[in-house]
Amino acid sequence: MNDHFDIAIIGSGMAGSALAAILARHGQRVVVFEAKSHPRFAIGESLILETSEMMRALAHFYDVPELAYFSTENFLPFAGTTHGVKRHFGFLHHQAGRPHDPQHTLQAVIPQEPHGHELHLYRQDTDYFMMTTAVAYGATVYQNTAVQDINLHDDHVTIIPTSGQAITANYVVDAGGFRSILAQKFDVRDFNLQTHSRGMFTHMVNVPCYHQTSGSQASYGLPFRMSEGTLHHLFAGGWLWVIPFDNHAASTNPLCSVGLLLDPRQHPPQDDLTPEEEFFSFIQQFPSMAAQFADAHAVRDWVRAGRLQYASKQIVGDRWALLGHAAGFIDPLYSKGLYSSLTAVFLLAHLLLKAKETGDYSAAAFADLETVTHHFVCAADRLVANSYRAFQNHKLWSVYAVMWLLGAYTELVKLNMMRAQTPDDRQAYYDQLVRLKLVGGGFAEFDTVAGRIDQIMETVDVADDTAVAAAVTDINQIFRALDWIADPFIALLDGKTHLPRNKIRLSLLKPGAGFMGKGAYKEHFFGRLTMRDLLVYGIREKVRYARPTLTRQHKALYKKRVEMK
Repeated sequence: MNDHFDIAIIGSGMAGSALAAILARHGQRVVVFEAKSHPRFAIGESLILETSEMMRALAHFYDVPELAYFSTENFLPFAGTTHGVKRHFGFLHHQAGRPHDPQHTLQAVIPQEPHGHELHLYRQDTDYFMMTTAVAYGATVYQNTAVQDINLHDDHVTIIPTSGQAITANYVVDAGGFRSILAQKFDVRDFNLQTHSRGMFTHMVNVPCYHQTSGSQASYGLPFRMSEGTLHHLFAGGWLWVIPFDNHAASTNPLCSVGLLLDPRQHPPQDDLTPEEEFFSFIQQFPSMAAQFADAHAVRDWVRAGRLQYASKQIVGDRWALLGHAAGFIDPLYSKGLYSSLTAVFLLAHLLLKAKETGDYSAAAFADLETVTHHFVCAADRLVANSYRAFQNHKLWSVYAVMWLLGAYTELVKLNMMRAQTPDDRQAYYDQLVRLKLVGGGFAEFDTVAGRIDQIMETVDVADDTAVAAAVTDINQIFRALDWIADPFIALLDGKTHLPRNKIRLSLLKPGAGFMGKGAYKEHFFGRLTMRDLLVYGIREKVRYARPTLTRQHKALYKKRVEMK
């Protein structure tokens, strides 16, 4: 361990390992320190479309195909059968003491075209795979090797592990989560955030599909069973996630990830109870939730966490950076943590490859990473905090849910169109990526709309029914006045409980009123692309991510590695 490396990375989760794989693939000498060892338990198991697209962008622009292996169900034949599928984001809003009302439902269906549905990641397998991928490309990984200190110098950094010899590197990336050594060393933690939530979580068995214990799928009128996606049980002051890994015929994993998130100001910790006792005691207030877990059992120790929210006042310095959850974390409500982390991986990989050529490892050279990270954390904090406020009243939640959907939809459209417009130009893609803010796709009109709606949410008295009714009316009017909002979102405002299963329809091709919209919206998201360009791009993506194509690519990659050995 006495060699000099280009980059040292602390932590081998998905973000740290993905970064290591990219840099090693491009010829840099990379060392990774992991305090524990793989395989290991981790949460953050629900993918979103933005995360999947970022995985594809990383794989494409950095020529590391393995980084896309968990971006679609079409990779399952060689990504593994321990993962679940995700065909929707499901939400059931509950009131204490009452069975669930089917009208208080939202099923945000995930489009199958052109990439296929998404996955529930069994993180002990995905993280292990990412770490071994980094090793396969040439990274040096030391497991069970904690780092006790990092010393920064003008021309290098020194990493001092708790055992073994110190090593030096040109730059250090701390991907060590909340207990980040650099965050502690420079005292950069910031807890002045709007969101307040605490949690308890585990893996369980014998968690049935919601429709087996409460209303049937037919009675709810939904395109998919709730067990075919990520289920969120919502209630005043918190929510509960249900993420099954056994929800498709090819699954070999009987586990289900379960977590309860509570606002401690409304639901104070019950320290006299074990996490398991508190969990089952709490859900007894909600008959339909309690019924789903009547026969469920944990297969590992429960984890109880205090307030989850934190950010960092500084993300980069001379020869160092914080990555992923070392930089900040809000709440897993909308599963945006992995998207944030992998976006940072894209930015940091690009900047580190550039720094290798220029020799400039200063904070100024990495300023984009700090800007984007701050934007992502702030946007997540406001979105989640106002969602918790909306949970107090179903009518308020039903309109604010459209705010979440609109932000996610526009972000996804922008990500896809960035890759469509810059297929062979990583710098051009990077130049657009640094303008994103987690939601809204960097569209100025979205930022204005979000600001107006969030201000309404932050000033309304959720205990005053008259004030809530007025807020709901005002938010409705703001959405309906937009000429670029998708029709299915208006249908939700009209009372529909799900997005359409089939999102492809002829009306999307109509100039000025279809998918591409018009004016500033069209210019921002599509630039010079034509509808023909989009159709060609969609067909190419469909073929590129079809199972037969992916299988051929995987076999070719395997053959190449065998020949290299």
